[in-house]
This record gives sequence, C-alpha cells and structure tokens, in this order.
Amino acid sequence: MPSYTVTVATGTQWFAGTDDYVYLTLQGTDGCSERHLLDKPFYNDFERGAVDSYDVTVEEDLGEIQLIKIEKRKYWYKDDWYLKYITVKTPVGDYLEFPCYRWITDEKEVVLRDG
Repeated sequence: MPSYTVTVATGTQWFAGTDDYVYLTLQGTDGCSERHLLDKPFYNDFERGAVDSYDVTVEEDLGEIQLIKIEKRKYWYKDDWYLKYITVKTPVGDYLEFPCYRWITDEKEVVLRDG
C-alpha cells in the first residue's frame, strides 16, 4: 500500500495554532484517498510555528497528486488556524508543495492546488 508523508506548517502569528480536528484528503489523477485525521497520540499538533509530519497510507496508487482537501472540525470551542503550507512526499520520492498562507476559520473544507 502506497504511503505519503504529509508535512503541515502552522504560522507564527499570535493564536495561529489550533486544537481542532484537522482532516486531509489526497486527490490524484487515478483516484481519491479516504479522509485522514492528522493526529499524533500524546502530542500537541498544529501549535504556533510548528512543522508537523504525518504518514498517510492509501489503499491504491492515486497517480499524480493534483490537489488536497483540508477540513477543520471543532474540538471544544471556535479556534481559528493559520495554515502556511502543506508538502506531500509521494511514494516515488517527489515533493509537492501546496501553499495556503491564510486563516482557516469555522468548520469548512479548503481545497489547495500544487504551487
């Protein structure tokens, strides 16, 4: 089963981090992954200025990654998040960068394309 390494960079602004649930979906030329919760047990994910990496394993090859979807769902209270960028390392070793550089507010899905 193919595995992708996803790296998420949170901004350094005051209150840029979040405790909300963050989900990722990879969309490729040959298919779409399941929605994955980005979370490390016993670790405070998405803190201000942090760069966090996650392994995302998919059932089958997705082909060339075209876009990613990020969803933020409330954990306890309304908590905005400043997402700088996300990088994806493919199973063949290619690196793709998906710039965002904006605040993600409320519970919504954000689509990012390769930059």
